[in-house]
Amino acid sequence: MTVAYIGLGSNLGDRLGYLQAALAALSARGLEPAGVSSVYESDALGPPQPDYLNAVVSVSTLLSARDLLEALKAIEAELGRQHRQRWGPREIDLDLLLYGDEMLEEDGLTVPHPEMTKRSFVLMPLLEIAPGLDLPSGEPAAAFLERDPAGIRRFGPLSAD
Repeated sequence: MTVAYIGLGSNLGDRLGYLQAALAALSARGLEPAGVSSVYESDALGPPQPDYLNAVVSVSTLLSARDLLEALKAIEAELGRQHRQRWGPREIDLDLLLYGDEMLEEDGLTVPHPEMTKRSFVLMPLLEIAPGLDLPSGEPAAAFLERDPAGIRRFGPLSAD
């Protein structure tokens, strides 16, 4: 079994509903979240758009990193994700952040997620469920988190209800 961390995000429609539906869809695929962070609201990156809700979950899986990524993309499609523009608004976004201690760079798959150490809206929920986490590089994830990052607010709990 490999422990993987998945980032969830939404900034269109029923944002919290999309995150809850993604959590339920993971469970339905046998990817029962072992750890579920709080939900955080953050200012959007990229073009002007609504604020995001973000969370991180951990799962234990026998799937390969590629198969897990494909499962995440299938869940996005099931939940109605529309691909509009890079960095643009989205109904649901599921990112494979970490897959055990593996460092992978393949066509369409990079683990650890290449932007995660630059995004406090990913690091805050990640460190909430894995406070002492070291990245595959050996560096502590907490070393990348800004102190009191601007534009990020704790929104509340996440459940599949």
